[in-house]
Amino acid sequence: MTIGPEVIALAVLPALLWGFIPILDKRGMAGGGGSLQASLMVVIVDSTIYWLALLALSGGSAFDGLTPEILAVFVAAGVVGSGFGRLTIYVGVDRVGASLNSAIISSRPLFATLIALVWLDEPLGPATAVGVVILVAGLAVLARSKGGDLSGWRPIDLWWPIASAALFAFANVARRFGMLESPLSVLEAVTLNETAGLVALGGYALATRERSLLEKPRETYVYFAGSGLVTTVAMLSLMAALGLAEGRIAVVDSLVATAPLFTVVFAAVFLRRVERVTKGVVLGAGLIVAGAVMITT
Repeated sequence: MTIGPEVIALAVLPALLWGFIPILDKRGMAGGGGSLQASLMVVIVDSTIYWLALLALSGGSAFDGLTPEILAVFVAAGVVGSGFGRLTIYVGVDRVGASLNSAIISSRPLFATLIALVWLDEPLGPATAVGVVILVAGLAVLARSKGGDLSGWRPIDLWWPIASAALFAFANVARRFGMLESPLSVLEAVTLNETAGLVALGGYALATRERSLLEKPRETYVYFAGSGLVTTVAMLSLMAALGLAEGRIAVVDSLVATAPLFTVVFAAVFLRRVERVTKGVVLGAGLIVAGAVMITT
């Protein structure tokens, strides 16, 4: 079975867009934006678009067959991933830079493999084990790369993108379990996921009385709203690629996993005043992508 050029194009597009999103995020953070502000802007934009798309395409039959148990799974995935996982993303972008943060977050297949091994009782094959070793080596290279944010960072700051990778890995495994146990479409699942993330972040903002959200520089809202819009386009493109892949999901996953390599290129071009892209960053990102591809395939 061969993969058509339209599937390849639809799979490469989200990799390109997700590679560019950290650039917008870093610009927004460098301009005085905050992690909670960024997270809220993104989920407000993408959840609104998902609901509009769902209402337009469902014909009034959205969420048929959804049980309270499966709803709880998707809500948990949204709170953990789209909510607090996204918060840690922006802290990581601010602390270590877009290129390092994007590469380290791409280590989530490592955590997803461990979670799936315990939760879904999935076997750990030799190729997956080799991928894990390569991916960990990439993380070690990045830690010694002396790249990223020009203001400098401490090794402990790397725990932010690592935490984000772990949170998103848990969310991905939970969503996968929910998809296997229910007839929901990918659009229905991601709509529930992002809505739960929005509620969680909104509740967190109210609980902490974060009044500074409305006092950020105006241009930061533009960057983060743009990030949300690009995120939505990337996800819709990924959905289309998966729909046309005819079971060749691993090929799509492998193409999408190249996003950190695009981030490295974009950071070198657009973030010269705030980030340093070293050979170690390039090598570390390449190893993480290679390890992630081996794990996902």
